[in-house]
Amino acid sequence: MDAAHTAQRGGSWLLDSEPRTIFTPEILSDEHRLIAQTTDEFVNAEVLPNLEKLEAHDWSVSRALLRRCGELGLLGTNVPEQYGGLDLDKVSSLIVSERMARSASFATTYGAQANLCILTIVLFGTETQKQTYLPKLVAGELVGAYALSESGSGSDALSARTRATRGPDGTWTLNGEKMWTSNGGFADLIIVFAKVDGEHFTAFIVERSFPGVSAGKEEEKMGLHGSSTTPILLQDAKVPSDNLLGEIGKGHKVALNTLNYGRFKLGGMCVGGCRSVIGEAARYAGQRQQFGHAIADFGAIKHKLGEMTARTYAMESLTYRTAGLIEDMLTGGAHDGAAVARAFEEYAVEASIVKVGGTEALDYALDENIQIHGANGFVKDYPAERYYRDARVNRIFEGTSEINRMLIPGMLIRRALKGELALIPAARRLQDDVLSPSASVGRSGGDGALDESLRISAAFKNVALMVLGTAMQTYGQTLNDEQEVLSYAADIIIDTYAAESAVLRARAAAASGHAHADLHEAAARVFVNDAAQRVDGAARSALAAMADGDTLRVLLAALRRILKVVPVNTVSLRRRLAEVSVARGRYILDS
Repeated sequence: MDAAHTAQRGGSWLLDSEPRTIFTPEILSDEHRLIAQTTDEFVNAEVLPNLEKLEAHDWSVSRALLRRCGELGLLGTNVPEQYGGLDLDKVSSLIVSERMARSASFATTYGAQANLCILTIVLFGTETQKQTYLPKLVAGELVGAYALSESGSGSDALSARTRATRGPDGTWTLNGEKMWTSNGGFADLIIVFAKVDGEHFTAFIVERSFPGVSAGKEEEKMGLHGSSTTPILLQDAKVPSDNLLGEIGKGHKVALNTLNYGRFKLGGMCVGGCRSVIGEAARYAGQRQQFGHAIADFGAIKHKLGEMTARTYAMESLTYRTAGLIEDMLTGGAHDGAAVARAFEEYAVEASIVKVGGTEALDYALDENIQIHGANGFVKDYPAERYYRDARVNRIFEGTSEINRMLIPGMLIRRALKGELALIPAARRLQDDVLSPSASVGRSGGDGALDESLRISAAFKNVALMVLGTAMQTYGQTLNDEQEVLSYAADIIIDTYAAESAVLRARAAAASGHAHADLHEAAARVFVNDAAQRVDGAARSALAAMADGDTLRVLLAALRRILKVVPVNTVSLRRRLAEVSVARGRYILDS
């Protein structure tokens, strides 16, 4: 990583008046690019030709592909070398996930193996557990799965009913049924969560061969037909004492830290999916003729392609920024499981932002891809239909988008109350500023277009502080019950992080003389302009829920002082992005 980077606390960017340099895809190393090339070649040559076999539930093909991933090192990017891994940085792991997105259902198979099962043992396993299981998992010789959810405890995982009791000899007996387990139909090793004595939420490493362990029938899913999803049945399942994972009653730490990592990686996969689908949509639009013209010539299609590109650029920017933050925290320090878990706990807010932003950007891009394809997008003759179905579950995976929207402001507020984040004094200062007629709210900047975009993104921070501060004052300890207000706050925070990330990346491209700096600027400006309208709308809705009459009028007047935005001509900017995408037949920044 760049030596200029210094670690900062999670969420502190919301309070920074002078944003720091961020990590961007433009400064990837040669090693990073080789990893990307290796993953692309694997997906193109070995996964995509086998999609029909995967969708026919030929799990022997899934196993063979996982073994091939092991041979290529794609399962061990974040596993220490002594256990057969490559011990690379988190950016490398992100790159593999991005590129794996094109592998359709196999991306879920890969993710359950690498991001859930393997990582959980890396972070929380004992030395014996790591030596026993990691080499075979990293090689793809063993298939892993992760069983957290139950039919009555989806988002509320800690209310699980699966029980674990310990016998006189230390052996554990597990009883219960876990649901929606990816790789469940052919997994050899499963991370299972159960309550010890019905009370203490705890994780276990469960081998499929243990007595009493079996899988239910395959779920008939809307999408991801090429991945296995089954219940895991535990009927007096016998688990050795040494297969306790972590500490008794600390299963929530295992689950939540693994989910933080999973959210980050899922968001990265969605960014990769966005880039891929933009290329597909651009190529189709350039070839499809209507009224004597390629449909790419029409403004309505250009708008779609341009907006898909701007949203993808912003999500890509914030995802790589987050990878840089995580790696900066690990640089020069410990890289063991405990250190990595602390890093992902530190950036849990950012991981949730990556998850929500990435999955929703992909949903938008895929929906517009269907629209660009017209009736052809609705039939199985074209891949657009399958992409659309396969992606829908992403907003449910790794904690629903609704749960993550609760977590984003909730975690920031908890840190503020603990004194770990100076959010409360910042909100008070802002309140004093906006109520003072002579005060100037916000940062001043230069005269360039990106300088203005950076000023606007700084104004978004003040809007977020205003809404959070008002919510804390209004509701106090009952704020957790006000999910609509928390959702509005989360949307503002997501747009703030995305907008600033996009602008900082575009400024870096301009400063370095990047060949396509103009495209960076166009994408960033479109996103910031559109985000301003969303931020204003979310803030108004949140404030109206918390106040009325004169109080509301004062708050809305303060909002107008904070968020002074003059619209830009996004029509021309989007047209530019769309035309370049069509001309190249790919996302504007893909090589």
